[in-house]
Amino acid sequence: MYGIPVPRYALVNRDKPYQDLEYFVEEEDFVEVHGQRFWKPFVEKPVHGDDHSIMIYYPSAAGGGMKELFRKVGNRSSEFHPEVRRVRREGSYIYEEFMPTGGTDVKVYTVGPEYAHAEARKSPVVDGVVMRNPDGKEVRYPVLLTPNEKQMAREVCIAFRQGVCGFDLLRCEGRSYVCDVNGWSFVKNSYKYYDDAACVLRKMFLDAKAPHLSTTIPPVLPWKVSEPAQPSEGLTRQGSGIIGSFGQSEELHCVIAIIRHGDRTPKQKVKLKVTEEKLLNLMLKYNGGRPRAETKLKSAVQLQDLLDATRILVPRTRPGPGSDSEAEDIEHAEKLRQVKAVLEEGGHFSGIYRKVQLKPLKWVKVAKGDTEEERPIEALMVLKYGGVLTHAGRKQAEELGRYFRNNMYPGEGTGLLRLHSTYRHDLKIYSSDEGRVQMSAAAFAKGLLDLEGQLTPILVSLVSKDSSMLDGLDNASIEMEEAKARLNELITTGVKAAQANGLSNKKPWMVDGAGLPLNAADLLPTLVKLTKKVTEQVRLLAKDEDEKLAETTSYDVIPPYDQARALGKTNIDVDRIAAGLPCGSEGFLLMYARWRKVERDLYNERKDRYDITQIPDVYDSCKYDLLHNAHLNIDGLDELFKVAQLLADGVIPNEYGINPKQKLKIGSKIARRLLGKILIDLRNTREEATNVAELKSQCQTSTTSNSMKNVREQIDHQPKSIIKSEESRRTSFTSEKSMDQDEDDDKEIKYRLDPKYANVRTPERHVRTRLYFTSESHIHSLMNVLRYCNLDESLQGEAGLICDNALERLLKTKELDYMSYIVLRMFENTEVNLEDPKRYRLEMTFSRGADLSPLEKKGVEATSLHQEHTLPIMGPERLQEVGSYLTLDKMEEMVRPFAMPAEDFPPPTTPQGFSGYFKSAGVLERLVNLWPFHKHANGNNVK
Repeated sequence: MYGIPVPRYALVNRDKPYQDLEYFVEEEDFVEVHGQRFWKPFVEKPVHGDDHSIMIYYPSAAGGGMKELFRKVGNRSSEFHPEVRRVRREGSYIYEEFMPTGGTDVKVYTVGPEYAHAEARKSPVVDGVVMRNPDGKEVRYPVLLTPNEKQMAREVCIAFRQGVCGFDLLRCEGRSYVCDVNGWSFVKNSYKYYDDAACVLRKMFLDAKAPHLSTTIPPVLPWKVSEPAQPSEGLTRQGSGIIGSFGQSEELHCVIAIIRHGDRTPKQKVKLKVTEEKLLNLMLKYNGGRPRAETKLKSAVQLQDLLDATRILVPRTRPGPGSDSEAEDIEHAEKLRQVKAVLEEGGHFSGIYRKVQLKPLKWVKVAKGDTEEERPIEALMVLKYGGVLTHAGRKQAEELGRYFRNNMYPGEGTGLLRLHSTYRHDLKIYSSDEGRVQMSAAAFAKGLLDLEGQLTPILVSLVSKDSSMLDGLDNASIEMEEAKARLNELITTGVKAAQANGLSNKKPWMVDGAGLPLNAADLLPTLVKLTKKVTEQVRLLAKDEDEKLAETTSYDVIPPYDQARALGKTNIDVDRIAAGLPCGSEGFLLMYARWRKVERDLYNERKDRYDITQIPDVYDSCKYDLLHNAHLNIDGLDELFKVAQLLADGVIPNEYGINPKQKLKIGSKIARRLLGKILIDLRNTREEATNVAELKSQCQTSTTSNSMKNVREQIDHQPKSIIKSEESRRTSFTSEKSMDQDEDDDKEIKYRLDPKYANVRTPERHVRTRLYFTSESHIHSLMNVLRYCNLDESLQGEAGLICDNALERLLKTKELDYMSYIVLRMFENTEVNLEDPKRYRLEMTFSRGADLSPLEKKGVEATSLHQEHTLPIMGPERLQEVGSYLTLDKMEEMVRPFAMPAEDFPPPTTPQGFSGYFKSAGVLERLVNLWPFHKHANGNNVK
C-alpha cells in the first residue's frame, strides 16, 4: 500500500470572535498552538468549508506581509497585502505549513476509485493572475499522475465515500500532498474526461447487470477508434545562434545560469564598544541571560528594543567648539547617533538587510545572595546594514529575466512560457542567503515567467536558499589573505617592476597582478585627496540636516511601514530628489557616515599606511552616488570615480588570486560545491535525454499511432536512475530535515504532461533550467576555474575550455558588474549516434552585467541612466571560438578535479513537519469520520 504524506496542522477553535486562548501564541514569525510551533510561511484556513478566504503569511526575512486566496474574480485569484502581519482572530482556523510547489497546482477528478483525471494550472500563490484562453476559460493542461498519486486518488475516493470527487494536489520537493477535497466536482472543459467517464460508468453498469458482457466490449467509445489526431502547435528546434550554426537537428535540453545580484546600496558596518546598562541588559535578554554568550538581533521586536534604548542614550545636542568632552566620547556618541539613524531608516525593520551583533568583552563578578555571578560590563556592538537591492537593481533583474525568456529558449519568448505551463520545463531557482540576492532572484523569475505583483510571494514560492553552495569565503580565507598581501606589495613596490619579469605580451593575463595600472602607487595619494574633498561636502549637507531634524522631531515614533524601502524600491522617489535629498531611504547623516568611514579606512595618517582592500568600497560609493545622487552636484565626485575605477579594475580581480594558478586554487575552494552541482545538472539532463532517445529509437521502424502512443507512455513512466542530489540542496523557507534513505527514490519523480490529450506536438520534449543567484565572489571564482582549469597538474597539455580571444577580453573586462552572468546551454544533436560524444554539445557565454560608466553622457544609455538611475546590462559574449565544439565529456574531464563529487552531497530533504504517513485508506477514513464537518454535511458538500 502506498503511503500518503500527512501535513502537520493545528486547529485553533474559538467560541466567539477575538477570544483569548491560553494555548495560542503569536510572535512576529510564528504561531504556537498547544506548544506546536508553525514558522512562517504558513497557511491559515477557515474551519468552515464554505469560507474560501485562505491566507498565507510570509516571514520577515522575505519581506513579510500576507496573501489572501479566494475564489476567482475576473482574472484574479489572490491579492498580496504587504502591511498585514498578524493572523485573524475573529473565528476558528486551521494552521498548516506552506509548501512551495514551483508555481503549479494539480486538480484531480475521480470517477470511481479506479479512474482519475488530472490537470495542472498556474498556482494562485505566485502572482494571483489567472491565465485564460481566448474563450475565457482558465488555462489548464492534462498531466500524468504518478503511481503513488493514483493510489492517493483511490484512497481519497474510498475514504470520503465520494465516487465522483475532485481534490487538489500540491507537488512539493518530490512528494505529493492532498490539500483540499471538493466533493462532487467535474472537469470544466475536457472531452477526454467525459469520454473516459462514460466508459467507466458503462463498465460499472455491465459489471452489475451483465458481467458476461463486461470483458467483451472494448474499453473505448465506438466513435473514438479511428478519430484523427488533433491539430497541434510545435516548438521549433534551433541552434545556439551565438557560438555558431549547428543545424536544425539540434535541440536545447538544458540552461544553467550563474547570475550576480542587481544594483545595491553600499554595504556598511558600524563597530563600537558599549558599556551602557540598557544595551548590556538587552544583550542578556536575548542570549538567555548568559554573560559570556553573544547574541544577534534581526527580528522587528529585537531591533525595536535596540532602537528604543538607543534613542534614550543618544545625546540631544552635540558638543560645541571648545567643549571639554573627550574625543572618544564624542566619537562614541556619533556612532550611537549613526546606529539610531540606521534603525530608523526606511520606516520598517526587515531582517533581510539589517542585523546587529552584541559580543561580551569584559565581565565582573557580583554578589547575589550567598553566591556570586558573572555580569558583562563591556560588549562589542557590530551593526551591519546597507547592501539593499535598489529600484534599479530590481528593474535590471526583471529585464534580464525577460531577455532570457526571449533569447535563451526556442519560440521567441512564448516558447518558454508554453514549455513551463505544460510541465515540459523543469525550473529550479537557487539563491544565497543575502537579501539582495534573494530579491534579485525573485525579480528575475517575475520577468522570466511573465508574472505580476509583489516580489515576496514569488520569492517564497519559487526561490530556494542554499547558503552552503552560494555563500561564504571561509574555505579560501587564508589564500585570499595571501593574495591581498601580495597585491599590497605589488602596488607599493611598483607594478611595472614586478611585471617586468613576467611572460611576454602574448599572454598578458599570465603575469602577477595582471590588470593593475602601472602607476597604481602614484594614484593612491590622489585617491585619498579626492575622497577627503567629497567627504567634507557631504559633512556640510549632513550638518544642515541634523540641525533641522533637531528642531522638528525627536523621533519618538517610527514612521509608517514602507515596503518599497524595505525590499528595494520599485520606482525612483521623485519627491525626495526634487527636495534635494539623497535617492532611496538614505539620509545625509548616513551618507556622511558612509563617506567618513571610507576616508578613515583608506588611509591611516598616523601610520602613513594605505589599505588597498578599501579601494573597492571607495569605488562602490562613487558609482552609487554618481548613479543615484548626481542631482546633489558633489564637486570632484566624477574625478574621484575615474581614479577609483582605474585602481578597482586591477584590485578586485586580483583579490581572488594574484596569478592564474592562485586564481584557480581560490576559485576551486569557493565554487567547489557549485561546480559539483552544475556537473550533476548536466549529467542528469544527458541521462534523461538519452533514455528518451533510446525508447524512441525502439519504434523507429514503426509508424503506427499505437506504437508512438506506447513510446510516449514509456517515456513518461520510465524509471529514473538519475544521480540523487538534484533536490538535496533546496532549502526553501520550509525545509530542513532529511528523509529516510528508503524514501529517496520519490525525489527523482519527473512530473509530465499527458501526451495523448495535451494538444502539443512534442510532449516528450523537456528542458531543464537551473538558475543560481549569488554574489561577486562566486562569479569570479567560477569564471577563474573555467578559464584556468587546464593549468592543473592533472590536466597539463590539455587545451583550455576558454579560447585565448575570450581570455584577452576577460582581462580587459576586469569587473563582473551587477547582473553579470555565466550561461551554459546543452544541446542534443539528434542526427549523431547515441554513443558518439558529440551527441551533446555545450555552449558557454558570459555577460559583464551593468558594466557601463555612470559618466556616460550620450545615447539611449545616458537617458536611462539619468531618468531611471539604471545602467543597462551588456549582452552575452562568447567564451569559445566560433564553430568550436565542446562536448559534455570534455567539460566533465576539465572541471571534475575542482568539483565536489556527487556522492559527497548531503541526502535529500523533505519539508519540515511532513513526517507522518497514512499506510492505508482505513486510517484516512477514520480521520474523515472524526473531522467536525463530517457530522453536519452529506458527501456532496465535503470541503
